[in-house]
Amino acid sequence: MIRLILLLILLAAAAFGVSWLADRPGEIAVVWEGWRVETTVPVALAVIAVVSGVLLLLWRLLSLLIRSPRLIAAFSRRRKREKGWQAVSRGLLAVGIGDNAAVRQARHDAARLLPHEPLTHLLTAQAAQLDGKPEVAIAAFRAMVDDPSTRLLGLRGLHMEARKAGDKGAAYAIAEEAASAAPTLGWAADAVIEARCAAGDYAGARAVLERQMAQKGIDKAQYRRRRAVLLAAEAIALEQTDPLVAREKAVEAVRLAPTLVPAAACAGRLLGAAGELRKAAKIVETAFAANPHPELADVEAYLRPGDAALDRLKRIRTLANKAPSQRESAIALARAAIDAQEFRQARLVLEPLLADPSQRVCLLMAELEAAEHADIGKAREWTARAVRANRDPAWIADGVVSDRWAPVSPVSGRLDAFVWEVPPGVSATPILEHEAERVKAAIAAVRASEEAKIAEQKKIAEQKAAEKKAAEVKAAEVKAAEAAAAEAKAAEAVPVAPVEVIVEVPATPPETPAPPKALEPKAASPVKDAPKETTRAAPAEPVPVILAPPPGNGTGRGRTAETGKKPDAIVALPPLPDDPGPEADATEDSEPTPKSRRLMGL
Repeated sequence: MIRLILLLILLAAAAFGVSWLADRPGEIAVVWEGWRVETTVPVALAVIAVVSGVLLLLWRLLSLLIRSPRLIAAFSRRRKREKGWQAVSRGLLAVGIGDNAAVRQARHDAARLLPHEPLTHLLTAQAAQLDGKPEVAIAAFRAMVDDPSTRLLGLRGLHMEARKAGDKGAAYAIAEEAASAAPTLGWAADAVIEARCAAGDYAGARAVLERQMAQKGIDKAQYRRRRAVLLAAEAIALEQTDPLVAREKAVEAVRLAPTLVPAAACAGRLLGAAGELRKAAKIVETAFAANPHPELADVEAYLRPGDAALDRLKRIRTLANKAPSQRESAIALARAAIDAQEFRQARLVLEPLLADPSQRVCLLMAELEAAEHADIGKAREWTARAVRANRDPAWIADGVVSDRWAPVSPVSGRLDAFVWEVPPGVSATPILEHEAERVKAAIAAVRASEEAKIAEQKKIAEQKAAEKKAAEVKAAEVKAAEAAAAEAKAAEAVPVAPVEVIVEVPATPPETPAPPKALEPKAASPVKDAPKETTRAAPAEPVPVILAPPPGNGTGRGRTAETGKKPDAIVALPPLPDDPGPEADATEDSEPTPKSRRLMGL
């Protein structure tokens, strides 16, 4: 606009000047070598302008002739450079579409027309990468590193080739060099952070992030999120070995990112273990309200170790009120109700989810059937439905499903890559396997209870059988004792048969009595009611005679009634001197006197 105004002002001034000269033409006379020229001022000015233009044109032509060799050389160089740039552009486009033949032709033209151009080295490296020649690509990138203008580009190419070859040490060293040269480079900082996180050096990774933030290579919101991720990862790593430091890191991470689930869960566990229950519950509930997650529900339930199941259910109710419309709230509440054996409440909570149940909902129903009604059949039915039910969310990064959160992706190494969402094309998730273990435990408990009942019934039956058998044995013993007593009474009623005793006497005259010999009897049993004894004299030397016990004496098969043992044999001794012999026995009465019945040792 200003230029237009200036142009109009100049035109107005020129018109004013021309009109002014036209009103005042004047006269000019020129005399030279006998020539006299007279004219007006406007005509003279016009002639001067034409002559000046002609002279200027002649000067241009003369200078062009003088500079023509250099102009021709410069034109040739410019044309060659233009062709080279066209070759480079054509080659880069061919790299983008993957046309190897076009890339090779363009690289050849660019190398011929622009041999020292940095982009020619880049095109050469990319063509070598497409052709599968890493050594050629590495040589091209090293040539770019030697040029200060393309140093960072060459480092990036060498870093990518090192990662492709699996040389993590070389890739890390190249990334460190690039990050030191330019802290604002995102790929270099991310590569260094990835390497240090893989080595467990979270403090070093935070130092790289701080340097990147100081150079304004990252915005403040992204810086806070990444720092919180690194602090949460460090807190989780130190949770078992150094709980105090881990608690400080986790609390700082929650302050930077209150909705970061791993940080909130770690802070809740550590604060609960330290006795700061109110602060822990506030952190967990804030994170759960923004991102309902089962790990947060577990932390809230077991915030204070040793609590009863009803206390855990009470805390889960408070947590579920922070996000009442979320599916995860209903699942957490149902699980806590099952643990507390509040089966009716669990059914009421799960009932709205049964129209389109997920795998975890089906497994909770299976656990509920097994725990409440001990119905293994329905539990198996719900477990079978879980196979075809909708999938539940899980931690996923770059297509990898993990059972736990990590600060960087295991595939690309990208920081804060894990997200909580439903993984595509996956039949089961790690959290589903955890729920399946709960169902297995419930079914195992039912089976154990049934087996215990069967064992108890079997034990009772065995006790009854043993008591019955003992009663039968006792009755048999009583019966046998009664039979033995009856036999004993019958034996006492039977008379004892006479016992014939044969005594060998010495061949001495009866007039001279011999002194009695004191002999000890051999366990002879006394016979009080024995009948008359018969003696027989023999001229030979006296020999003891063994007498057999009388048969059928009421003891049963020759054994005594008290001991059941076989009685000892009776030993007959020689007659005493005053023994009248058999003849005296024959003359005496049927009731013998004690003197005639006396036998030594009987």
